[in-house]
Amino acid sequence: MSLYIARCRFARHLLFYTGEFDPEISMTVAAAPAQTHRLASLALRRFAWALLVYFIVVILWGGLVRATGSGAGCGDHWPLCNGTVIQHSARIDTTIEFTHRITSGLSLFGVVALLAWTFARTARGHLARGAAISAVAFTVIEAALGAFLVKLGLTAQSRSPLRAPYLALHLTNTLLLLAALTLTAHLLSRRTGYLRGTIRFKASFGAITSIIVVLIVGVTGSLAALGDTLYPESSLGAALAQDFAATSGWLVRWRWTHPTVAFVASIFLIWLLVRAAQRTKHWDNRGLSALVLILLAVQYALGILDVAFLAPVWLQIAHLLGADLLWVALVVLTARLTLEPVEQRS
Repeated sequence: MSLYIARCRFARHLLFYTGEFDPEISMTVAAAPAQTHRLASLALRRFAWALLVYFIVVILWGGLVRATGSGAGCGDHWPLCNGTVIQHSARIDTTIEFTHRITSGLSLFGVVALLAWTFARTARGHLARGAAISAVAFTVIEAALGAFLVKLGLTAQSRSPLRAPYLALHLTNTLLLLAALTLTAHLLSRRTGYLRGTIRFKASFGAITSIIVVLIVGVTGSLAALGDTLYPESSLGAALAQDFAATSGWLVRWRWTHPTVAFVASIFLIWLLVRAAQRTKHWDNRGLSALVLILLAVQYALGILDVAFLAPVWLQIAHLLGADLLWVALVVLTARLTLEPVEQRS
């Protein structure tokens, strides 16, 4: 019975568990590694992962703001909404935009709390501290970008030439913010290889290239979604014709680049997954690799449906959710491959 319980505990840790050796599920009498002092508490680890989920919800709501053209729901006021705090008889676009501002504001308090808790409950030199600092920095930048988006009028149906590059910058920061939060939660969950001097950085060209390519895919996807919002079509044939028409704006003709870049990215990802599945020295990557592969297939399916049904709002949000989950899983997998624990000498 004890062996069965140990196996169940081990299986539960396989997907996102990042330690080499858990003394609680060990079947030997060997001593735990010396660096297991001041491991992050279970409560802190759960809070870090829960905060990551919350940020994904906030990002999805931001996608709803763009897809529904509700970005101008509060006018050009920021942080107030239409010059006031309390909204009376608010329109639907005002409700959507104001809700996004409230949830975004709460996210700042959440990430600051994560930073303080991480510093209070981890040892000096813990890698999660640097990741948490980065998360706070990217959150502040995210808020500033959102404020300028409103003040510059780059919302709703605005076709300003500044909107597309600004949106690309905004999306890049969002993904880097998600990566920082993911790394914080991942490093807090490690049982080994979480302190400076206890890891070996393996600058895998393929792993880093895959991250960069997927980041580019995300940016091109946001521009394609913006094109769908600003230049909607009534039929699939008309949409495809506009994509390659010489008279179409560059944002419309840009839409075909997203699936092209996504196809190239999938080549790097499959190579990375094969390599990751073969490396089981410190943890079993097969489960996480399988998850990334499944999410990649789901993203392709959602992308095809998005084109076929002319990008309805609910499908755009589902596609964005899949992209965020794929990004999070890929960041964890890349961290496993590039931040490798150093062997502990007995």
